[in-house]
Amino acid sequence: MNHSYNLNEALKARAAAQQAQKRESGEVKLDDLSRVKVLSPGRQVFKRFIRNRLAVFGSIMLILMFLFSFLGPVFYPYGQKQIFYKYEPRNVDYGMVKENTAYTGYDLDGGAGVERSVNNKMNSIIKKMVAGDVQAQPVIGEERGYLVEKLADDVYRASASEFEEVCTVGSGEAVVGTYSMVGKKLENAKNPAEGLEDAIKAAIANDPKGGAFELDGVTYTYTRGKAKSYEITAAYDGIQYAGEAMDAGFEDALNAAMQAEGGFEYDGGFYAAVKQGDGAKVYRLSDLAPAKLYSRLSVSTFEVGRKISRELNLAALLATAGDGAFEAEGRKWTIAREDLEWIIRDEAGEEFMELTPYAVRRYNGDDTMEYGLKKALMEKALQMDRDGEKAGTITYGLPMQTDTGEYVTDEEGNLSYQDTELKLSRRDTGEFVVNCQQVIYVINMFDGPSREHWLGTDGDGFDVFSRIMYGGRVSLMVGFVVVFLETFLGVIMGGLSGYYGGWVDMLIMRLVDIFYCLPSMPIMIILGALMDAMRMDTYIRLLIMMAALGIMGWAGVARLVRGQILMLREQEFMVATEATGIRVKDRIFHHLVPNIMPQLIVQATMGMGGVILTESTLSFLGLGVKHPLATWGTIINSVSSASAMQHYAFIWIPVGLLICVTVIAFNFVGDGLRDAYDPKAKR
Repeated sequence: MNHSYNLNEALKARAAAQQAQKRESGEVKLDDLSRVKVLSPGRQVFKRFIRNRLAVFGSIMLILMFLFSFLGPVFYPYGQKQIFYKYEPRNVDYGMVKENTAYTGYDLDGGAGVERSVNNKMNSIIKKMVAGDVQAQPVIGEERGYLVEKLADDVYRASASEFEEVCTVGSGEAVVGTYSMVGKKLENAKNPAEGLEDAIKAAIANDPKGGAFELDGVTYTYTRGKAKSYEITAAYDGIQYAGEAMDAGFEDALNAAMQAEGGFEYDGGFYAAVKQGDGAKVYRLSDLAPAKLYSRLSVSTFEVGRKISRELNLAALLATAGDGAFEAEGRKWTIAREDLEWIIRDEAGEEFMELTPYAVRRYNGDDTMEYGLKKALMEKALQMDRDGEKAGTITYGLPMQTDTGEYVTDEEGNLSYQDTELKLSRRDTGEFVVNCQQVIYVINMFDGPSREHWLGTDGDGFDVFSRIMYGGRVSLMVGFVVVFLETFLGVIMGGLSGYYGGWVDMLIMRLVDIFYCLPSMPIMIILGALMDAMRMDTYIRLLIMMAALGIMGWAGVARLVRGQILMLREQEFMVATEATGIRVKDRIFHHLVPNIMPQLIVQATMGMGGVILTESTLSFLGLGVKHPLATWGTIINSVSSASAMQHYAFIWIPVGLLICVTVIAFNFVGDGLRDAYDPKAKR
């Protein structure tokens, strides 16, 4: 009788009997198979990890940090670049009173205009005329001549003209003409002296190469030129006319003009003397045509917001030289001088506007002040100027404002006014600045924590709590990307070095030594300055910074991987992979690298905190991510001075705490993983 014996069946039967006995008695024996529980390696690591309370605490903090940074902005109502404003009563620069010193140019209809080189000098030309009480001043440009005439106080007109050279004053040489040996005559000569041709012939016959001779006390020089001709020049001392000589009256007027360094009028014509070395060239102006009007008078309206056309403004300026009446815009106007201003009235005799050498405007340049306030401010400024005072005040009724900056009106919709003190202070440049209390809409800068802004606002009016959340995104992303890049490069280079050895190992390890010697901070400073000079986009800067940090940090990972592979490549499982013909790439990355993955995880986790610190430092120094993109480093950089850190601690303390907590949490997790993967190291 054959009996078959199956061990598996016997063990199963025994286990079933033990389970039935255990259910009946409620006891478990020492040899009960249910007491033996085999855990996978991953579960063993996890079990050892969660026994480490600091590691669990670090994990919880990192989870909260990721939720805060990546999920928080979804529910928080404000963005990282959203600027907040508020209404606030402040002592503001309300207006300015200044005397116009620059002469503004106005093109005259149909005028030829003034060339740029002369137009740029017109202010200095007119100021010299004012200082010397000159009524008309000829000016010579590169292409045309100009006559600048005074029409009235502070109003000048430039007329364009043709010009021709009259004479040269001083000492020097002037070209007389060209003597042709072919025609035996003097060509292109202007008013040659009597007997000059005969004197030239005699001189050439005596010395054909060139020389000098005298005639009537004047020394002439002849120089051989081209095509059998001679250039004839004459030395002069005094007045050398280019054409017909002028009379003694002209020369007296010219001498007076030379002493005044300007132009002059003679016999109904205008002449300009342009200095040239020790002498001058004198030009005659002809065919004058109005070109441009220059004035330092500005328009001030009697009614706030009234628009003045160019036609009316130009006609009023020209009328300052007339009889007091003019036409513009199809209407008749009158103009009269009253103290410093010109008052323009309409047909009904109502005051319409004025031309004044003093500009009274709002500080931003708008002409929105009422006329009474303008006059009061100008009179006060003139009085302070006469008395040599630096500061003064006036009281005037300004529109009332609510707490939100709105103007108060009565039942009929008219503005309500209240007496307001306006302070005038004189600056070194001469103008007077007007200050007063006004409710204005300003950026909500450095506002403390409130229900609306949990951590307040920074110097740009951004919500600090929102920027901390968005800054966490960037800082954590930089940490992960840089560590991934370091690990990726380090595994490839270290794996090749450790597996192949020999010259490959030598080459890669020397490269590692070079990267260890690189001064990372100076390199990042140079890179940051280069990106600043190129005005690179913020996000491109972020990518370049992450790439630079990853490339400069892979050497440590490569050395770790190399050491582990040198230890593992001689073990039996690697001999088996070689015997079975597995490719080299698969041996390294499918068999060796997975066996060193625990060390890589620990290395990456513990290096994450260091990368976040580096990024924060670079951003704080202005070398990393640029404003307004938020990172934890740029947030601290916004209050980098000692006084700002003292007064605005609500900005940098929360960010500093988050950086500390994040770095410590990564270190706790790294320590926990190290102990979990290698429990013997803890002993």
